[in-house]
Amino acid sequence: MNSAPRSTVISAHEALAALAEFSAIIDVRSPSEFAEDHIPGALNWPVLDDEERRIVGTLYKDSPFDARKLGAALVARNIAQHLDAHAANMPRNWRPLVYCWRGGQRSGAMHWFLGQIGFKSRQLAGGYKAYRAEVRAALETLPAGLNLQVLCGRTGSGKTRLLQALREQGGQVLDLEALAAHRGSVLGALPGQPQPSQKAFDSRLWQALRELDLSQAIFVESESRKIGQLRLPESLHQAMRTSPHCFWVDMPEAARVQLLLEDYGHFSQQVESFCSLIDGLVALRGRQKIEAWQALARAGDFATVFKELMREHYDPGYEKSLSGHYPNLAQAQRVALADGGGPALAQAASQLLRR
Repeated sequence: MNSAPRSTVISAHEALAALAEFSAIIDVRSPSEFAEDHIPGALNWPVLDDEERRIVGTLYKDSPFDARKLGAALVARNIAQHLDAHAANMPRNWRPLVYCWRGGQRSGAMHWFLGQIGFKSRQLAGGYKAYRAEVRAALETLPAGLNLQVLCGRTGSGKTRLLQALREQGGQVLDLEALAAHRGSVLGALPGQPQPSQKAFDSRLWQALRELDLSQAIFVESESRKIGQLRLPESLHQAMRTSPHCFWVDMPEAARVQLLLEDYGHFSQQVESFCSLIDGLVALRGRQKIEAWQALARAGDFATVFKELMREHYDPGYEKSLSGHYPNLAQAQRVALADGGGPALAQAASQLLRR
């Protein structure tokens, strides 16, 4: 068998510009590497699993030759299993993109086997590391040219729901909280949905931007620099802050409380989790106030808890932060929502799109 020709190696810049042209994207790194982050849409065909990679790496410190012998045998067996499981029915013109950490031996081995079968395989030069560099570069430069329409408003005023309504009516939406799997506050963790790694969040954001028409208006919710444990690219945060297109979403207090009861209803079944989370506010609101809120929560009176949290914690802090970070907020157009229900959201979304 001959080695794969050089022309089948493709640069990260070229590959990412043509991702849709590949039949599949094959990530041959270990499952833990894949779980931390990967090219969107990639399949994980590890040529070494996590334990095998650890064993080979440990052996390499003492004997590189023995490590290569063992690694070669393990890689060959694993590739054979992947071919049996996944490639048996692939047509001759199947065109996968194959990558590993740095475009070295792991992806080279899989790429070689696929090429020898006759598939039109391409190997990503530089591997995941080169992909990651492309993503970081894009996230540094793309936001400066975005036509961002920034939705501002107090906690519980329906900004996220309004984004969803805008999307349903054909508006372009960048839902950062959905990408980060977090609502952005101390209570913002989504039940059963851990946040992605920072690298995976960057990939999600990069992919979301790729799917938008960057020359047209894009609606986004005002956010701080961090959403939960994840940090926004500074270039995107700066573009949001300096956008001349700001909208102030307003909703009556009673409707805001009702919306919070709906969105955070899981805490009625996780009262002690709620009490533990607001313990983090002691330094800001004092032990006596926090204990009073915890007592209300344990008594099932979340309506009062949320009302007081809004008035005494979220609203003052949010408005102070917004006024300092969004210089165009004083000229923001007002968007009035009667409540967080479908008809009110649909009407507001329609009005925003007409503007």
